[in-house]
Amino acid sequence: MKGKMRALFFIIIALLLMSACSKEEVMEEPEKVPDKVIEVEEPEEEEEVEEVVPKFMSPFTGVFEEEENMQRPILVTINNHPLARPQSGISEADIVYEFIAEGNVTRLLAVFQSELPEQVGPVRSARDYFIHVAKGLDAFYVAHGYSPDALALLQKGYVDNINGMYYDGTLFKRSTDRKAPHNSYTSAENILLGAEKTNASMEISKLPSLSFHDSIESAKVGVQANIAVVHNGSHPNFTSTYMYDEIQSTYIRSVNDIVTIDKSNDEEVELSNILVFEAVHRTIDNVGRQSVDIETGGKAMLFQAGMMREIEWKNIDGILTPIEDGVPAKLVPGKTWIHIIPTNPGLNTSVTFTP
Repeated sequence: MKGKMRALFFIIIALLLMSACSKEEVMEEPEKVPDKVIEVEEPEEEEEVEEVVPKFMSPFTGVFEEEENMQRPILVTINNHPLARPQSGISEADIVYEFIAEGNVTRLLAVFQSELPEQVGPVRSARDYFIHVAKGLDAFYVAHGYSPDALALLQKGYVDNINGMYYDGTLFKRSTDRKAPHNSYTSAENILLGAEKTNASMEISKLPSLSFHDSIESAKVGVQANIAVVHNGSHPNFTSTYMYDEIQSTYIRSVNDIVTIDKSNDEEVELSNILVFEAVHRTIDNVGRQSVDIETGGKAMLFQAGMMREIEWKNIDGILTPIEDGVPAKLVPGKTWIHIIPTNPGLNTSVTFTP
């Protein structure tokens, strides 16, 4: 009996040991397989580019630039005879004045301040009223030749200037593809060298009395006029046609159906404003030279943004200024062409336009 009891005891102990081992196996944590590491590339941070906002307004164009330009304006008399076309440098002029020199022949006064082209010309002779325009703008004046009245002013030192009569072959060069007097050219380098030779300051000292629109939309006031024609006398070689490009918001100029381009860069002359000023003209000699009253002011037309408005012009501190409602008329930022035409026959005959 004791033997049976002892055997039963050992069986019970064995069963208990087996049960304990089984529980320990269940309670052990299973071996973990390490997770696959997935590397996630973090997106690169975009470098912030600081937007440069132009804050310096060019005084003759109203266009804002990143850097301030203190260049003194330069006024160049440019030949407008058919044999002198196409001219060089005019696409970079801030303002172009077109005056009658003698008879029906016109000359251009190109104002360079925001830009100065490498080559300018053909350069032609001075008239006394050209010199008065330069004086009013406090511009460094460039010409080749002069009328008797102009010579008297230049000899007095009325304006800082260089003239091809004294610098022909040095500061002024003759082109070989044209005949005199349609072949005299100068350059930006030679103009600045001429200013140095004459001890003329080339830093701007006088700002023009011009006003500009904030946007093209505010200029769309008046009578629709997408095409404007300005007659200087009866000769078609001096009749200008302006066609408005609504996409570019500029006018393209042509004479006798030939688009005005710049010979130096083959670029079309693009204009934001066309002004026509009426002034008293008087013939003073048998050559047909003119006396032009640029002091009194008078009637004017302004073409901009495909519209026309009748305004006035005044000489304000020497500068021929468009006036509307007693204050300077606002121009569209960009380049401007100004015709000065005789009061006889006047605006109503000399200027036509169509929608």
